[in-house]
Formats: sequence, C-alpha cells, structure tokens
Amino acid sequence: MTEGGSPEHLAQTVRAAGIGDERLLEAIRATPRAGFVPADHVVFAYEDMPVPIPHGQVTTQPSLSARMIEALDLAGQEHVLEIGTGFGYQTALLARLAADVVSIEMSPDLARHARRNLARHGIRNVELLVGDGSCGAPDYAPFEAIVVSAAFPEVPAPLVEQLRLGGRLVQPIGLGERDEVVLFHRTPEGLQRRQVLTLARFVRLQGRYGFRS
Repeated sequence: MTEGGSPEHLAQTVRAAGIGDERLLEAIRATPRAGFVPADHVVFAYEDMPVPIPHGQVTTQPSLSARMIEALDLAGQEHVLEIGTGFGYQTALLARLAADVVSIEMSPDLARHARRNLARHGIRNVELLVGDGSCGAPDYAPFEAIVVSAAFPEVPAPLVEQLRLGGRLVQPIGLGERDEVVLFHRTPEGLQRRQVLTLARFVRLQGRYGFRS
C-alpha cells in the first residue's frame, strides 16, 4: 500500500465511476498500479488520475481505461491486440481478462519499462512488440478484441482487417483534443460504430496509418 491508497481503493473508485464488470474489478484488485508508474509518482498510483510517463505522455486514467476494457466484453478466451503499452498497467488488466495479449509500443524505452513491470508481477501471457501500432500486428492476427490508446479520426485500415468477424474494437476518434471514445463491432458489412463510451483527450496515434510526425 502507498500513501495514495490500495488496489481495493482504486477498484471501489472505478466501480463508483460506473464500471460493473466484476471480473474487471477483480483484475484491478489483483494488479498493484504502484508497480506500473514511475517511482516518483507512486503516491498517486491509486488515485483515479493520469500519471506522467516519459516523452510528455501520461498513463490513461484508470476509470477511463476500465470503461474501454469493459466495452470489449472479454470472457477469458480472447486473443487481444493493444495499441500503446505505456508502462503496462492496462496491458496487465487485459492479460488477466483474456487468453493472451499482443501489445505494441512505439517507444523502446517505454517498452523496456513495461516488460520489467509485467515480468515482476508474473504476467506471462503478453507478447510486447516495439513498432508502429497503426499497422497492427499482422503476424499475430486475427484478434477478437482490439483497444487503441491513441486518437485518430478513423480506425486504421490494418486494424479493421486484423479484427475477427464479430470482434470488438475501442478507439478514441478525433484529433487528440476532445475525442470520442467509440466501440466498434466487425460485421460482414465491415466495421460498425456501436456506441460512444465517453469523451476524453488522448495522445495522437502516430505512424504510417496515423498522424505523420
């Protein structure tokens, strides 16, 4: 436990924010966020707030991350793709809820932090790749669920192609300002927009099928 609380405290805060998936809440209880933030911000680990990480980025606010994960409706057998690993906290939650996770991080140093954090907490069912998340992971496709932790005005075509028929995808749609976090389903007719989960501000999705730096 830190001065900022405990995993139980965070689970109760996330529940109060409207998250009702009991498996997800249990994953939050089982995953100490303090092990997935920079050491100088551990005091804030169990508050429902973003935490700064290198490259001018922040971790996703826990209740927002939980809302995105809950929308994927994971039952435990899914092969999941995550775009944007950060320090690995959301990755760890996904790994507790699915069969396995492929996570792509553009920054090699963030990927190193995430690998250490995941290993230290016994998370073994994650394949962590360094590369362009907008291209997805074609060698590991298809996926039952995809979550994108960066904003772009549309879902990149490779991610649509790598999503299995009937699969779910959550992505912030926008310019990295006031983005709509949207749930999509892959149908025989293509990707169908199903629900706006919330509004939030995310970093921009960089890459070949995202924003060009």
